[in-house]
Amino acid sequence: MTERRKSILFNDAHANLGPLTDLRPPHAIRTGAMTTAERLTRAFDLEPIGIVVPNDLKELTQDQSGVPVNEPPEESDDPVLMINGRCPLPIEAIGQLKVGEVLIEASTKDMIAVCLTSSDVRVLLSGGNPEMNTIELDDTVLMRSPWDWRAFRDRCIEYDLQSIAETMPKVEQAPEGIMILGDQGVVIHPEADVKPGVILNAELGPIVIEENATVRPGSIITGPAYIGPGSTVLEQANIKPNTAIGPVCKVAGEIGGTIFQGYANKAHAGHLGDSWIGEWSNLGADTTNSNLLNTYAEVTARASNDSKLEKTGQTFLGVTMGDHTKTAIGTRIMTGAIVGTGTMFAASTPMSGTIDAFSWITDSGTKSFRLGKFVDISMSVMGRRGIKQSQAYSRRLTILHEQVTGVNSGMNWPGKPMEHLVNQDS
Repeated sequence: MTERRKSILFNDAHANLGPLTDLRPPHAIRTGAMTTAERLTRAFDLEPIGIVVPNDLKELTQDQSGVPVNEPPEESDDPVLMINGRCPLPIEAIGQLKVGEVLIEASTKDMIAVCLTSSDVRVLLSGGNPEMNTIELDDTVLMRSPWDWRAFRDRCIEYDLQSIAETMPKVEQAPEGIMILGDQGVVIHPEADVKPGVILNAELGPIVIEENATVRPGSIITGPAYIGPGSTVLEQANIKPNTAIGPVCKVAGEIGGTIFQGYANKAHAGHLGDSWIGEWSNLGADTTNSNLLNTYAEVTARASNDSKLEKTGQTFLGVTMGDHTKTAIGTRIMTGAIVGTGTMFAASTPMSGTIDAFSWITDSGTKSFRLGKFVDISMSVMGRRGIKQSQAYSRRLTILHEQVTGVNSGMNWPGKPMEHLVNQDS
């Protein structure tokens, strides 16, 4: 049996990924059916021994990962493969690296991956410069802006569906009463519940339906598509190609080319196209987005309100929506919108441009979502799914809120009781 390669995923902090990385490091972004970390681990048969992130994400990453964070490995001659968490695809050149070789993205000079002895990894992480032979890669392989998930989406989903299908247990025959079209492959977990009247169209690509997922009658799923564990596709939903629904989501209406990080709801009618939706978000009934300009021009966007307007390289680009975002019924979302974490949008005007985190937006104007009320709601939302918000998570929300709004919460973590957060006005 081949020994697994020891690995460290690192965040070099050389990019502005906006709301995607407010509550997770880059490798934890769902960039297809899987997160980047899940994909790289499978592809290269990795044994994760550490993670490197900026200090403001250290505690939360440690809480969520279970491996050492920002701790150098023990000194030894064992090889360690370090991979940039902004690299969603398992590039062949990464797997071919020998000890002492570093792979660089030629256009940016950013490190994609490096293979070093454990001792040299310690030197590198302490600011030293161990001897390395440089290999340059001409392709653009690193995410650098919040909309870059869109550039990698199709290739990631293609890889993921094949990888998951190879290892997932399969039903002996299709559930009674469903219609399967095409020959690209449909894989349904034995513990999934696909109701009669469902159409699974695999003419354009495969479909994978995971454990404990439910697909209700009248739904149409067109591959390539992924329905994650514990997620529900509601009656008459139209799930279009290159869509990946993460775990424990509830979706309805028309959804195409969209990635749900997980634990989010779009449970009503409305169109959602070429979008990325963060955890714990909820889209109100008839929330609808544009993913194509009337001019068919390349979409421009800002990663944040203090950054410049950039060309995204995309003609089809919907909304990139941070975690814990809520939209009111009938919300319209314009092409290429970037929505910050914790936004509450309840205005009759369209959601557009780049919206700061923790914005409370109504027809009366925009103000900051009060931290007490926000944390109270977030704990309730997570509790409904049986997840207790950890102190590391609450603390990260608090610090992020203070950074964005400039308001000192006065909270004393850890251990401060949360009772004072209940029943505050927004």
